[in-house]
Amino acid sequence: MAIWMHELRLLWRSRMASIALVLLAMLSIAAVAAGMAEMARQRAAIDAIAPAQAEDIGAIATYIDREKDAGSAAYYSFHPTWDAPAPLAFAAIGMRDVAPYILRVRALGLEAQIYDGDTFNPELALPGRFDFAFVLVFLAPLFAIALFHDLKSGEREAGRARMLGALPGAGRLWLRRGLVRFGLLLTALSVPFVIGAILSGVAAWTVLLVVAVAGAYLLFWIGLAGLVSRLGHGSTANAATLAGSWLVLVLVIPTLANVIINRAIPVDEGAKIALAQRENVHHAWEIPREETMRRFYASHPQWADSPPLPDAFHYKWYFAFHQNGDESVADRVKAYRQGLERRAATADALGWLLPSVGVQALLTRLAHTDLSAQLAYQDRIRAFHRRLRAFYYDYMFHDRPFGKADFARAPRY
Repeated sequence: MAIWMHELRLLWRSRMASIALVLLAMLSIAAVAAGMAEMARQRAAIDAIAPAQAEDIGAIATYIDREKDAGSAAYYSFHPTWDAPAPLAFAAIGMRDVAPYILRVRALGLEAQIYDGDTFNPELALPGRFDFAFVLVFLAPLFAIALFHDLKSGEREAGRARMLGALPGAGRLWLRRGLVRFGLLLTALSVPFVIGAILSGVAAWTVLLVVAVAGAYLLFWIGLAGLVSRLGHGSTANAATLAGSWLVLVLVIPTLANVIINRAIPVDEGAKIALAQRENVHHAWEIPREETMRRFYASHPQWADSPPLPDAFHYKWYFAFHQNGDESVADRVKAYRQGLERRAATADALGWLLPSVGVQALLTRLAHTDLSAQLAYQDRIRAFHRRLRAFYYDYMFHDRPFGKADFARAPRY
C-alpha cells in the first residue's frame, strides 16, 4: 500500500498532472451541473403546462359555449404534448437540445404542426451542448494524453530510465504508475457523474455501465499512448502524435463521415414537408367541396353517413381537407423518417470503428435522447392526434352541439 501512496504523491508533485486532474474534475462537475440545470428547466416547463392549459381552455370554453359549435372548439383548442426527460438525460442531452420536447397540437393537419420549425439537420448536431458526454468524448482524451504521453519518455529524458529498469519488479513499476494515473482520471471524470446520477434517480446498473464505458474509452486512449511510446520518440513528439490522433479520430473522421452519410442518404427537410402540406391545404380552397368530401369519405368511411354539407361554411369540410393535406404528404413523411433511421443506423455502425462516435451514440441511447427517442415522441403525438380527431369529428360530422362541459371529455395526452 505504501508504494501505491508513494506513486500517488509522486504524481501529485507534478504540476502539470495535478492541474490536469483538477481541471478535468472541474469540467466534469460543470458539465453535470449544467446538464442537471437544463433538465430541471425542461421539467419545470412541462410542470407549468397543466395550469396554463386549464386557463387557456377555460377562456375558449366560455366563448364556444355561446354557439356550441364543435368545429370552433376543435379549431381554437390547442392540446399540449410533452416528452419528459429520462433520469440519465442530464449526462447526454442529445437531441433534446435541438428538437422540441413540448408541442401543442390542434385537430387540424398534423404534419405542418410537427415539422414547423424543423430547420436543423440532427445528424450535423454532432458535438451537442456542454454535458457529461461532451466532456467524456471530446475532452477526456486530451487529459489522458497529457498524463500518459511522457510516462516512459519523461523518465528517459530525465536520465532515470536505466536505473528504474534495473530495479526489481521494474515491469510492475510502469503498470502501477499507469493504474494510478488511470484511476485518478476515471475518478475525476466519474465521481461528479455518479453524484449527479444518484440525485437524478438513475438506475444503479446504468450508472455502472456508464462508468465502465468511460473507463473503457480512457483505456483506448491510454493504449494508444502506449503504442506511440513504443516508437521511442521524445515526449514532445509523443504529445504531438497523440494530439494529431485525437484531432483525426474525434473531429476529422466523424465530421467527414457524417458529410458522406448525408450525401449518400439524402432526405427531405421537415420544413419542406410542412410547406408541402400547407400548399396542399391552401389549394383545397380552390377545389369543389363535394370533391374534397368524396376523397375524405373514401379513406374514412366511418364518417360517410354525415349529413350533406350546407350552403354555408361548415367546419367538417375544413377539417376534411386538412386531413387530406396530411395524407397527401404521407409518402414524403415515410421517406423522411426512413432516411433519418438509415442515417442513424449507418452512424451507429461507424461507432464500432470509431470509439468517440460509439460512446456518444451509446450514451444518448441510454439517456433516451437520440433520434429513436425523438421519433418515439412523434409516434405518441400522432396517436394522441388521432384520438383528438376522432373526438371532435364525432361532434362535427354528426352535428352534435359542443358545450363547455364537453371540453372535460377531450382526450388527455
